Amino acid sequence: MASDSKIRVLIVDDVAETRENVRKLLQFEPDFEVVGAARTGREGIQLAQELDPDVVLMDINMPDIDGITATEAIHQKLPYTQIVILSVQGDQNYMRRAMLAGARDFLTKPPMGDELISAIRRAGEMSQRERAKSMQIPNIPVAGSLSPGLPLRVTQGKIITVYSPKGGVGTTTLAVNLAIALHNEETRAVLVDGNLQFGDVAIFVNEQGRNSILDLAPRADELDPEIVSEVMIKHAASGVHILAAPPRPEQAEKVTGEQFGKVLEYLRQLYAYIVVDTTPLLTDTVITAIDMSDVIVLVTTQDIPAIKNVRLFLDLLGTLGVDRERVVFAINRYDKRIAAITPQRVSENLKLEVSAVIPLDERVVIPAVNRGTPFVLSRKAQPAAKGLFTLAESVRARLTSLEEQELEIASRR
Repeated sequence: MASDSKIRVLIVDDVAETRENVRKLLQFEPDFEVVGAARTGREGIQLAQELDPDVVLMDINMPDIDGITATEAIHQKLPYTQIVILSVQGDQNYMRRAMLAGARDFLTKPPMGDELISAIRRAGEMSQRERAKSMQIPNIPVAGSLSPGLPLRVTQGKIITVYSPKGGVGTTTLAVNLAIALHNEETRAVLVDGNLQFGDVAIFVNEQGRNSILDLAPRADELDPEIVSEVMIKHAASGVHILAAPPRPEQAEKVTGEQFGKVLEYLRQLYAYIVVDTTPLLTDTVITAIDMSDVIVLVTTQDIPAIKNVRLFLDLLGTLGVDRERVVFAINRYDKRIAAITPQRVSENLKLEVSAVIPLDERVVIPAVNRGTPFVLSRKAQPAAKGLFTLAESVRARLTSLEEQELEIASRR
């Protein structure tokens, strides 16, 4: 048996040469172990149940059942096993179907060696983290009437506020795509529009609904899963739920900071991740979200005014007593042609680690926004999407680190 630290991989592909080539590639990685190989989708499902691997490399086109059907079956039976799809088809519809079936990643054949190894390592580390968490948390049944699709959670969900003190840096774009990147059946995400005057999160996913936070705020002290479920907009393509901003700007004043905080606190019981989009203005609701956040995704671009405002905001965090360790710092729309302002220089200037860099990718991002199709779904293999997935991994890693610190502190008491 391999040590627990090794990432256990199952290969499912009907081409013997492909299985052998992948096996040979992975054997040079000391933290990987190939535990099996399957020739068909049905054999892959059977071996996955027997071996319980961390990662399954799954081909789409197979002689019996296709890889997406097999992915869905494995995902339902083995929730901690992460599945990386390999396909000669780079079609967006395949990517969307694969994600909805529960795939962790989608690579076009033949993948670059480094790309494949990185995808497996990301998926494997996520699998092992989720397994470790399940070992620590007892499976306690929750009493009460539950709404379908919105079960009460035993553990508290994490609030992730996406914020920039400078407008126009793409905060909403990052918040929308981050929520989708974090969401899966085991760690469900909700996207909350905290820009109560001019929020347009729903537009970014091409969804509209009659309901908004105005339907929850007055009942903030008496919420239940059924009420919340009725108000949420359900994004069909990703499964993410959305709590929209009021339909008219003047209605924003009907939601107080206290009510907004109570709604966020209740959502912790229903979702693993509560991603809050915000406005640069430090309104009562934005300050409430920042204060309640487990992690703050702080966003800048290479523009000098944006960097200056980030510095001012970091000083303000000190005044508010918010620990910098809760900040995940991201540079959006990074343009390599601006050689004078690199992530390293920005990091040195602000004395803050840059956790993720999302490259400038106007041909992908702008059409995705205009169509209301988030690019982490429609253009998953593009640089902007890869930068976004890096941001999601950074957020998960920071949350894990903070949890470990809290457990260590608690054990000393």
